[in-house]
Amino acid sequence: MLRIFWVVLVSFSLAASVQAQGTLPTPGKAKPAAVVNGREIPESAVQRALKPIAKEHQEKARPQIITALIDDALVDNYLELLKITVEPKEVDAQLETIKKDILESKQEYAKVLEKMEITEAEFKKEIHNQLRWEKFVTMQGTDEKLKRLFESSPEIFDGSTVRARHILIAPETPDEKGKTAAIKKLQDIKATVAAATSAAASKTPPDADNLTKQKILHKATDDAFAAAAKEHSICPTKQDGGTLREFPRMGMMVEPFAKAAFALEPYQVSGPVETAYGVHLILVTGKKPGEAVKFEAVKGAVIEVYASRLRDAIIEKMKADANTKIEVVK
Repeated sequence: MLRIFWVVLVSFSLAASVQAQGTLPTPGKAKPAAVVNGREIPESAVQRALKPIAKEHQEKARPQIITALIDDALVDNYLELLKITVEPKEVDAQLETIKKDILESKQEYAKVLEKMEITEAEFKKEIHNQLRWEKFVTMQGTDEKLKRLFESSPEIFDGSTVRARHILIAPETPDEKGKTAAIKKLQDIKATVAAATSAAASKTPPDADNLTKQKILHKATDDAFAAAAKEHSICPTKQDGGTLREFPRMGMMVEPFAKAAFALEPYQVSGPVETAYGVHLILVTGKKPGEAVKFEAVKGAVIEVYASRLRDAIIEKMKADANTKIEVVK
């Protein structure tokens, strides 16, 4: 993972995490973007992450970036509490590897850091945090746990994909009342789609064979859902009836959405699914099964999924801890 970190750094996409671990607040300093358990997330970290984003989209992206930086800080804090250590020589060795990679790509290490407006000390801190995380994942991710994950979720690793439409509703207010209203609206939409399917079923010729009946019902569901997406969804996909491109179980869609979609049968409509973007209704329009693979052949991918879920669990645990203090500075 670290061998490609400098590429990520140059491309700006994860650069803001360099200072996510934060520093203790100092009087007279510029106002931070957030404070996590007494440690600042500098505004400069947020600005670095915003650089590659078009100006007209930066305001919308800012809260997501701050949330990501807070999550990084919580993970770092958790590993500090566990006293997971990395020796300076390990950091120096990794830094030399990264410098070599940069040189081989015909770039200059100093100019890469200058372009990203970070110091070598900050960069080494990020390397330290990454190595510490990898060490923790290795400690936790025993072969027994990894094989259990592999066997319980084969669709994640065998190349299975899903085609779907969706309807996205954003709660009008950020409280429980707003979320409840959005869920109720999607439940009503689902009922309308179901009614359209039932109406089509009642008009099906009684002598039609089962395959014909199925096609009629599927088309009725698809047409009704697409129409509802065009009318109600706030996602840009509404123009095409909420159509999404084919996606795998992991890596393209956020976890709640992907998990719900893969649990559906073709032309089955989900219940309301909550994600960071709002509340969704999902219609699966097709599934493509993958091919059987052996654990050893995909172990690297299994580790990545395990690490992702481990990180999410840590963040959830830290946020639920009464001792955790998070302040987003306005």
